[in-house]
Amino acid sequence: MQTSFTPSQLADPDMAVSESVIRKCVHCGFCTATCPTYVLLGDELDSPRGRIYLMKDMLENAHQPTEEVVKHIDRCLSCLACMTTCPSGVNYMHLVDHARAYIHENYRRPWHERFARALLAFVLPHPKRLRLSLSLARLARPFARLLEKSPKLKPVAAMLALAPTHVPRGAAAEDSKVANPKGRVALLQGCVEPVLRPEIRAATLRLLNRIGFDVCFTPEEGCCGALAHHMGREAEALAAARRNVDAWTRELDSNGLDAILVTASGCGTSLKNYGFLLREDTAYAAKAARISALTKDISEWLAETGLPSGRGYGLRVAYHAACSLQHGQQVDAAPKALLTHAGFQVVAPAESHLCCGSAGTYNILQSEIATRLRDRKLEQIKRLDADVLATGNIGCAIQLGTKSSISVVHTVELLDWATGGPMPAGLTLSSRQALT
Repeated sequence: MQTSFTPSQLADPDMAVSESVIRKCVHCGFCTATCPTYVLLGDELDSPRGRIYLMKDMLENAHQPTEEVVKHIDRCLSCLACMTTCPSGVNYMHLVDHARAYIHENYRRPWHERFARALLAFVLPHPKRLRLSLSLARLARPFARLLEKSPKLKPVAAMLALAPTHVPRGAAAEDSKVANPKGRVALLQGCVEPVLRPEIRAATLRLLNRIGFDVCFTPEEGCCGALAHHMGREAEALAAARRNVDAWTRELDSNGLDAILVTASGCGTSLKNYGFLLREDTAYAAKAARISALTKDISEWLAETGLPSGRGYGLRVAYHAACSLQHGQQVDAAPKALLTHAGFQVVAPAESHLCCGSAGTYNILQSEIATRLRDRKLEQIKRLDADVLATGNIGCAIQLGTKSSISVVHTVELLDWATGGPMPAGLTLSSRQALT
């Protein structure tokens, strides 16, 4: 795509990256077939190609973002299926992230949108605040239907709909050691996952110890910054990245690490992007690149290090590939191969490349489209006649679990169970019956 950015514009490193991304687009349209919003809505402006035109015009001409442009950019899930499909190597992720930061700086949203986004940024990255908010949500849930009737309050209604009826007790993140370890890894503590599904961390610790690895947690670590980043709150995202880079660098230099492991694939995609985010920061560029290179999804690491064969108990497992894992990190075969090796019968739904609608805060800020995508995904999964649904991202598990007819568990929970751990608590009676 031809561009006409000025030399002064290209002096801005972020603008230079966006210009190079735009120039790679050849208008082929392959991305439209795999874009969830285009598949649902059929609007060219809700396809990656259409959004690239909008972002090009906005950035190149230094336009004040309009309500129409913001609407279509907001509708993007950042699922990155377009990047998997694109034959020209267009890095859509870097472009849309820059556009969102530009919108955040140059567009004044209506009060209700500012409120919803500020609330999410204030609560979700902080486990203690999230736990308190979920407790309060139980009291407010009876008003969810009333709130849903107001377009301005739909995000609040969506938050209440996603809030669990029961919040599990939290467990402290404690280092775990084994005799004669093969190596030492750090495990990302996370924000939402340990509050909503602490059993994922427990299963991961058992499994890593079982295969011979010491596991540590870095107390100075915080939110990965993904939630702020995808809302265009760039200063907050960069501050989170620097804090974590400092924390893991200290751990690396003092005790050594073989890898930084992540069980929430959305966070993993963010960590692997630290090197790019901080590339212009002379104090952090090299350190951030080092951290990104050490980051592995838990399934990626287990596939590389090896896992003992397991007893799959005859279960038929529907595997849902999180977008942040299959598109964002290009890790697709490893989770399915691990589950098969562990003795499970693994099946994948049709349209497995399409997003389930979770996408960080998307199912709150764009709840109507997210609900349609969730229902479409669950309809495909239902056809598989599976006993349990496995995924590698907490957002997907919560999104699909709100309406799934079968239990939704993390892939690592099944791998832990098959190799000697307890049965995942989320399995239903029908899944238990499959054992007999």
